[in-house]
Amino acid sequence: MPFPFLELRRCYSCVMQRSNSHCVSRLTIHTVWLTKYRYNVLDGNIQLRCRTFSRQICESEGVEILKGAVLKNYIHMHVEYRPSLSISSFVKK
Repeated sequence: MPFPFLELRRCYSCVMQRSNSHCVSRLTIHTVWLTKYRYNVLDGNIQLRCRTFSRQICESEGVEILKGAVLKNYIHMHVEYRPSLSISSFVKK
């Protein structure tokens, strides 16, 4: 793994099931953001800022980051989210 970005915990099959009074859920998605024309612009200070912003947004939305990386031309994250959060609103933020 070239950049162990946002490695908060290992992803196991039975880890972190969210539950409320009526159901148990485990919703995960893998998101990838690419730079335009795949230019290598995410390096140095910009890479650190993207990493910090991603952590802050996930923390404020109650999303747990399972795995993720910020490379020179893309960001990918495997996250676990609550059922009340729509994927489109999370990606937009």
